[in-house]
Amino acid sequence: MFRSLRRALCAVAAALLIPLGAAGLQPAHAAAEAAGAGYWHTSGRQILDASGQPVRIAGINWFGFETSNNVVHGLWSRDYKSMIDQMKSLGYNTIRIPYSDDIFKSGTVPNSIDFSSGKNADLQGLNSLGVLDRIVSYAGKDGLKVILDRHRPDSGGQSALWYTAAVPESTWIANLKALAARYKGQDTVVGIDLHNEPHDPACWGCGDTAVDWRLAAQRAGNAVLGVNPDLLIFVEGVQTFNGVSGWWGGNLMGVAQYPVQLSVANRVVYSAHDYATSVAQQSWFSDPSFPANMPGIWDKYWGYIFKQNIAPVWVGEFGTTLQSTVDQKWLAALVSYLRPTSTYGADSFHWTFWSWNPNSGDTGGILKDDWQTVDTVKDGYLASIKAPGFPGGGSGPGDPGDPGGNTAACTATYSVSSDWGSGFNAEVKVTNSGSTALSSWKVTWTWPGSQKVTSMWNASYTQTGSTVTAANASHNGSLAVGGSASFGFGGAPGGGGVPSVSCTAA
Repeated sequence: MFRSLRRALCAVAAALLIPLGAAGLQPAHAAAEAAGAGYWHTSGRQILDASGQPVRIAGINWFGFETSNNVVHGLWSRDYKSMIDQMKSLGYNTIRIPYSDDIFKSGTVPNSIDFSSGKNADLQGLNSLGVLDRIVSYAGKDGLKVILDRHRPDSGGQSALWYTAAVPESTWIANLKALAARYKGQDTVVGIDLHNEPHDPACWGCGDTAVDWRLAAQRAGNAVLGVNPDLLIFVEGVQTFNGVSGWWGGNLMGVAQYPVQLSVANRVVYSAHDYATSVAQQSWFSDPSFPANMPGIWDKYWGYIFKQNIAPVWVGEFGTTLQSTVDQKWLAALVSYLRPTSTYGADSFHWTFWSWNPNSGDTGGILKDDWQTVDTVKDGYLASIKAPGFPGGGSGPGDPGDPGGNTAACTATYSVSSDWGSGFNAEVKVTNSGSTALSSWKVTWTWPGSQKVTSMWNASYTQTGSTVTAANASHNGSLAVGGSASFGFGGAPGGGGVPSVSCTAA
């Protein structure tokens, strides 16, 4: 609620990952190494990694892509890699990155990035999506996961509904699908927060498609899963349900009667936002029993979803300047409510603190105004609910030297369908892994032996020695983002195995 009070001050020159049994029955010390690998899914109130180990999101919000800077803030002061390294060193394992739909517009470029003294060198010349590629790629190498947050339709301000006259629902969904396709196969991005802080007149379960946020979340979530069924779908609450109001995006009371139902099971994570008096006053802060009344408040609005084992709950935003005693008590109570990692491991609430940035007008950040120094008092409040990072590694479209940005890129996989000794048949699948449509592609490989292509279909080829280059046919050179084409061939003799292949695109 009252998000307008929490706009960023754009100060520029313009789990513990502990495998647990159901409901935490397995002791916390029975930890397994490197939990968190791959894509994630849900099981009851927990989030599980690709191998079924529970994980805990314990992260930070790094905003800016949703503002007129069209990029995360602070790059006017520091190199982006140094900030991600610092997040990791402080024990944050996930970054929530807000954006607006403006970053998808042609011609949108980031501003206020300092390139002096070698800072941010690999971001020069990139558009906003290209910079996002770099951030995602480096975060993954550092062992951090990323949740992309559709924060606003445009950089002008927060909207009550998921659409506006200028940014219709069709644009919202198209851009969500574009992100799902852009990072498909790059499991650093584990999910998408569909829209930030829906509020009045948004409803939950009222059935009016123009304002029913739950129905809209189902439409958008299914569209995303249609592109990448491995992603988590993070769904925030509304402001008011059955006449009971709370924070913008923080009221999930309607889930009990009207759960979000998606085409792929075990993908919904419900997200609440909760704040202190530095953002706005609420009646519960002046209750004589405060802060003892707060667990009951949180139970009512969103905590029951976790406690009844309905689904995981992620507090996607919470923060405060910590200047008042009330706020200090609130944060201490909330941290306790979210369940200490040492006691409960990953059988806990998930969270990303607002914010990394110091220039959030009514909360401040983990960093102080110099964009270097850590607010150790604020960071210290979160110590008991932090969790280790995830397995690092992997490359993606944002790697320096890789095409990335709005340039063409492709990948290819080679498989042998049959091998009878004197000959063999094989197939190569080409996928557009970049962020723009392809008009043509070529695939090259080198066999270790004397193999020769005897025939090829759906592509043309040249062979020099043991090196083959296959080019698209006239009918399959054009590939949409995320699209694929295949070609096959026969060769002789057999026994060549599966060579490494490379793909180039235009």
